[in-house]
Parts: sequence; C-alpha cells; structure tokens
Amino acid sequence: MSDLPILWSFRRCPYAMRARLAIMLAGHQVELREIVLRDKPQAFLDTSPSGTVPALRLPDQVLDESLDIMIWAFERSDPHGLLDMPQEGWDLISANDGPFKAALDHTKYTTRYPELDHAAEREKAVAHLRGLDARLAGRGWLMGDRATLTDYAILPFARQFAFIDKAWFDAQDWPHLNAWLDQFLDSDLFVSIMSKYAPWAEGDAPLAFGG
Repeated sequence: MSDLPILWSFRRCPYAMRARLAIMLAGHQVELREIVLRDKPQAFLDTSPSGTVPALRLPDQVLDESLDIMIWAFERSDPHGLLDMPQEGWDLISANDGPFKAALDHTKYTTRYPELDHAAEREKAVAHLRGLDARLAGRGWLMGDRATLTDYAILPFARQFAFIDKAWFDAQDWPHLNAWLDQFLDSDLFVSIMSKYAPWAEGDAPLAFGG
C-alpha cells in the first residue's frame, strides 16, 4: 500500500469526481485521502502546488489538474477505449471547463458575485446544456453509441448544475440530457466513486481505492 500513488480528493468536487472516475474505469489502485476544503491538512498543501483537489502524488511528479489525471490513468490502461475520440470531444471539454463552469459558478454561488445578473448567467449555462441535449438526441453518449472520456469529464459538472435546483432542472425540456445524466447517477460506477470516508488525518491507515 505504501507505494501506491496518493490521490487527495474531496467527495463532492466535480474535478475530484473526474479523477476518481478515471482511476476506477482504468482499473488502477491509489491511496485515497479525503480532505475537508475549509481545513486542508499541511501534508496536502505540501503536495498540491495549487492547493486544490484533486492532486495525485506519483513517485516522480504531482498532477493537480483533473484532466491531466484522467489522461494519465487512461494512457496507462484504457480497457473501455475512452481516449478513442475525435478532437470534437476535447473541444466540448474545453467549453465545459471554461464558459460553462464559469456560468455554473455564477449561478450556484450568487453571493460571491453580487455584481452579476444571475438570471443571465444561468441562461448561459442553459444554452450550453441545450447544446448537449441536442447532441445526445438519438444516441446514448456525447460522441455516439459508446462512452468516451468526454462524457466522464463533463458528467460531474452537469450533475453539479442539476443539483443547484433539481426540481427546476428536471422540469426543463432536455429529455436526452436528463436520460444521460440519470443513467450516470443510477450507475454502479457512480455509487462506487461516491462512498463517504472520514477526512484523512496523519497516522491513519492507508485507504485503497480503485479497480
């Protein structure tokens, strides 16, 4: 256990969900260290250059960008062929991580952005999600009839937006988006990455996570 990579994580963070999804799907094992963001342990701060989750401690480097962790995982083991996708998939991830995530944050954390028109910010996010709904029409996944890295990179953020106001989200006219998200939320995979663990503390026994 002591020679496993160490993954610092926070259960509800969509970026950390990405990392846990990739590690589980790739069949890797890591030592999982769950933290509380308002009380970050010094060992975590000593590891992560940015002080953000996820952070993956490898023997020769630290990866603290979630997409880098996903790529690292699948470049070493990709049993589902998730890296086999067109450039369009990477473009969707860029749109998710840029404009959509900004609009999501402006909608979810309104008190942090009192100067913004929050209805307009929500509409920006909605426009992006409507585009995903249109793309999903007639197929189960964003790139076609099978999942790719694109789906697992975006699903945690669609989930985060949905749970700002789940009743409102479910009432919107985006049936394909809802089916795609519900399929994920109801999956054994999602359950497997969302187990609750006590926050890590110095001296704790290592906790193995992964396939």
